[in-house]
Amino acid sequence: MKHVLQKFFSSLLLFFLVAVSTYGQVQKAEEAIQAIMQKHDVVGLSVAVVKKGELAYVNAFGLKDVETGTKLSPDDIFRIASISKSFSATAIMQLVEAGKLSLEDDMSKLVGFKVRNPKYPETPITLKMVLSHTSSINDSQGYFTLDAINPAKNPDWAQCYNAYEPGKGYEYCNLNFNMVGTIIEKMSGERFDQYVKQHILDPLGLYGGYAVDSLDASLFTTLYAYDPLTGQFTPSPSAYAPRREEIRNYVMGYSTPVFSPTGGMKLSAPDLARYMTMHMQQGKYKGTRIISKKSARAMQQQIAQNGYGLALMTESNLIPGKTLKGHTGSAYGLYSAMFFHPKEKFGIVVITNGCSAPESDELNKVIVETVNSLYQTIVK
Repeated sequence: MKHVLQKFFSSLLLFFLVAVSTYGQVQKAEEAIQAIMQKHDVVGLSVAVVKKGELAYVNAFGLKDVETGTKLSPDDIFRIASISKSFSATAIMQLVEAGKLSLEDDMSKLVGFKVRNPKYPETPITLKMVLSHTSSINDSQGYFTLDAINPAKNPDWAQCYNAYEPGKGYEYCNLNFNMVGTIIEKMSGERFDQYVKQHILDPLGLYGGYAVDSLDASLFTTLYAYDPLTGQFTPSPSAYAPRREEIRNYVMGYSTPVFSPTGGMKLSAPDLARYMTMHMQQGKYKGTRIISKKSARAMQQQIAQNGYGLALMTESNLIPGKTLKGHTGSAYGLYSAMFFHPKEKFGIVVITNGCSAPESDELNKVIVETVNSLYQTIVK
């Protein structure tokens, strides 16, 4: 009996020490975040930390809407910007696994019109090149419609291509992924937003999507663009434009940029962290497999010289001494980041709906400082 009591009190003491330690870690994390927010005039900040496949910390700070004074909640959703690209690539990998297409397929065949750099007419531009931004395509003619690069629609279509040969250089390009969205529709027979919901979001139990009218508008976090000349924040309602007229006149396999496969996903930070965990665990989350291990590894593999893969990048300058996989996003004043360590099995999601940190920074200062703070206090 004495031995049992000793064991019980020992376990109780250990639990108490862990609880005190965890409380101390969380307190340090939150104090650091408050300081970062004050330093960079952050409107609102939502964060989620994953350790060993589980959400270890979730919180939201600041305001969801300045005009109404509404506080930000962890369940509130954001247009997450370019992290959306990884959902499009995940969908493509599912279709590759289903035998419906190949990463080496010619884009001309896939989209239904000529996709060729006029300086290299004999070099096919492949789906893999488009997914890794090595296609030699640029956004100079815009990317909100495929008309920009369609020779039958735009007399200046040739300006959509850079001087280097496809596969031999890198330029980040939103048009690449709006074309990818149309391919998903052509190969699946499902509208892009519905395909992603039914084959990625729903199986993972995530609330979000690309179609504004399919979501609870009361959950949308207002995004604020910062003007460094005036020091003012301006709301960006166009981030959640429903595009109803365009959807009414929708043409499958061509109108897909209406949903912005390149940046239009709306999701909360904790749900983005769950999706991130699926990639960290090589395509599987909570017993649900979304893509194969082979596909997950392919997405994380470095293809471009800067470490960009298939809508996931390799980043070694975010946390000192750590090589991470993930993606960033920035649009309408929002900055987002989703990064994980495949071997150490931790990951961090940070989203802000507005800050004064300069937009010119490749890695936004609020993102960098918050990620490092969460790593030091919660992960380590």
